[in-house]
Amino acid sequence: MTASVGIALSGSGDDSPEALLRDADTAMYRAKAEGRAQVCVFREVNGREAATHLQTANELHRALERGEFRLHYQPIVRVATREIVGFEALLRWEHPERGLLAPGEFIGLAEDTGLIVSIGAWALETACAQARRWQQTVRGPLTMNVNLSPRQLADPDLPLDVAAILARTGLCGSSLCLELTENTLMHHTSTVIGTMQALRAQGIQLSIDDFGTGYSSLAYLQRFPVESLKIDRTFVDGIGTDAGDTSIVRAVVDLAHTLGLVAVAEGVETAAQLDGLRAIGCDLAQGYLLGRAQPAELVELQPAAVAN
Repeated sequence: MTASVGIALSGSGDDSPEALLRDADTAMYRAKAEGRAQVCVFREVNGREAATHLQTANELHRALERGEFRLHYQPIVRVATREIVGFEALLRWEHPERGLLAPGEFIGLAEDTGLIVSIGAWALETACAQARRWQQTVRGPLTMNVNLSPRQLADPDLPLDVAAILARTGLCGSSLCLELTENTLMHHTSTVIGTMQALRAQGIQLSIDDFGTGYSSLAYLQRFPVESLKIDRTFVDGIGTDAGDTSIVRAVVDLAHTLGLVAVAEGVETAAQLDGLRAIGCDLAQGYLLGRAQPAELVELQPAAVAN
């Protein structure tokens, strides 16, 4: 058990108890945001950030009601042939004043406020519906990858909610892959195994995202019913130029294959990286070299290039 502590000091001695408690509370949340188990002293900058935080939270509430969220889709290809096997759905916020915002600018806040559950449900249904439309266009198998937040995974009703979305959209469970982070699995071990097994019973694929940046525990790879590992882009960057990164990626690919899992590389941006992944035996890849994330209407589908 740990404690996050926020401290507020009275500069003039005339501060009201309410103001000091408010500032101390702001500092406490700053301590949590910086990794927990810390002490943070309130500064004026904290106050300005808190005001911005509150404003963004209010805007986030309205964004879902106003339909301001968007999904962009990045292709996932087979390394050996460069055939498209699926897409990853990536969330964006079309802010009316700040423009198109990447997930890093609002996902943390959505998680803190609990809005991520509603936003995540919208993203999942939208992505499944789009995958079904594409499957009908190319008349072939196509997988849609969607990220799950810790709050969504901790919801015991998640398997039922996902089943209802699949029924409404007409997408087969085997065409959906839900991505989970290592840290999410490690922090919710006792509660998520049953949820994951219920999802797998529907034929849904499960993938560990950003593998190598968290605990990278071999124990959970044996305990959790996952089908693939996504190797973090920080390791892919050095393939072909950095012996250490190349060795790490090769080891992860070998580990995945030994466990009967599919190895997926993220952040492929150069032909040299793709060649290195092919030499290592990596199964799938995604990145700017293979296709940027785009709105559905800009995605070019080539039926002959789609493979199972």
